[in-house]
Parts: sequence; C-alpha cells; structure tokens
Amino acid sequence: MKKISVIIAGRHQTSISLEEEFLAELQKICKEKGITINQLVTEIDSVREHENLSSAIRVYILSYIKNKKNGA
Repeated sequence: MKKISVIIAGRHQTSISLEEEFLAELQKICKEKGITINQLVTEIDSVREHENLSSAIRVYILSYIKNKKNGA
C-alpha cells in the first residue's frame, strides 16, 4: 500500500492510499490522457459517488480499464 499526497482543484491537499498496482494504473491513465495525477484525482473527486476518495479512484480505474477493453 502506497500513500501519496495530492492536491484537489489546485487548493485542497489530501492523501490517498492505493495498492502499488492501482497506483501504477493511475499513472498509466494519466500518461494516456496527458494530465497529472492531481488533475485526474480532481476529476474523480468531482463526480465520485463513494465517500472514500481512494475507493472512488479504484472504481474509476476498474471502469476505465473495462471500458478500454470493450472499445469504449
């Protein structure tokens, strides 16, 4: 489990805890989209349905991978 600091919406600093595999996928998604981790976490935070941000990020990663696999 890795804990990293992120800044949401350029003003709110927090930390998230993710397994190394999820962190690697998050970094991969950011590279594909051409954005920073802070930008992607801000995007996830703005639409999340889960109370826990780390959980919301995991769900986002899973959905992203499934959609990519299905050609969406």
